[in-house]
Amino acid sequence: MPELPEVETTRRGVAPYLDGATLQGAIVRDGRLRWPVPPDLDAILSGLTVRAVTRRAKYLIVHFDSGSLLIHLGMSGSLRYVPATTPVQKHDHIDLKLGSHVLRYRDPRRFGAMLWHVGPLEFHPLLQALGPEPLTDDFNGDVLYAAISKRSAAIKLVIMDNHVVVGVGNIYANESLFHAGINPTRAACELSRADCHALATEIKRVLALAIEAGGSTLRDFVNTEGKSGYFQQDYYVYDRQEQACRICSSPIRQIRQGQRSSYYCPLCQPC
Repeated sequence: MPELPEVETTRRGVAPYLDGATLQGAIVRDGRLRWPVPPDLDAILSGLTVRAVTRRAKYLIVHFDSGSLLIHLGMSGSLRYVPATTPVQKHDHIDLKLGSHVLRYRDPRRFGAMLWHVGPLEFHPLLQALGPEPLTDDFNGDVLYAAISKRSAAIKLVIMDNHVVVGVGNIYANESLFHAGINPTRAACELSRADCHALATEIKRVLALAIEAGGSTLRDFVNTEGKSGYFQQDYYVYDRQEQACRICSSPIRQIRQGQRSSYYCPLCQPC
């Protein structure tokens, strides 16, 4: 599933085409996504001017004067800015009409979303319980320490909880814990304030580096130009089981946590 860097890469890719643009409506070929696409989306969007394109967690938000369009890429979604005459493929479910071009939403698994919301975004059911954004001043070591000090679950599972901090998915949780020298199985409540400052710093750094690299090459993810990211070339532990640690040469280990794979170096990340 695309994680925060992949979604931010998409936001940066579509924003130049959408900012200030007036939509001519939408073409909905198949509205059966994770939640049904509004059947009147074409009428809703027709004539509206885009005021901004932002991101909250893994949601893209297109802002208009009268409401907001929430877009989630799900497990396999992508957005492409293409000429309106581009032949439609099997999984091209929605076009946002921009004159001679369209912003085309493709989603083979149909687990994404495109929803219309009127009113303050902080009250939307999908957004109201989210934690702080990791790349803002709202998230730091003190905030992390306060959020986890009473939680006995493994720290890797805790930092993947969107109520604690948003957008730290499996890949980047593994990488951040490695660089902070923290074993993924440690109980969250056992981390010191210094540990939390180190981890928060690495979460910010790893996510920022991944964004600059265009995200990771996930099985289904491509950016708005159809290209894959290349942050996977910089992995230190993720998906490197039994390979030599780039720091100490110990074999990277793999375990299962919360039905997801975790990777760590037993020497650099002692229990």
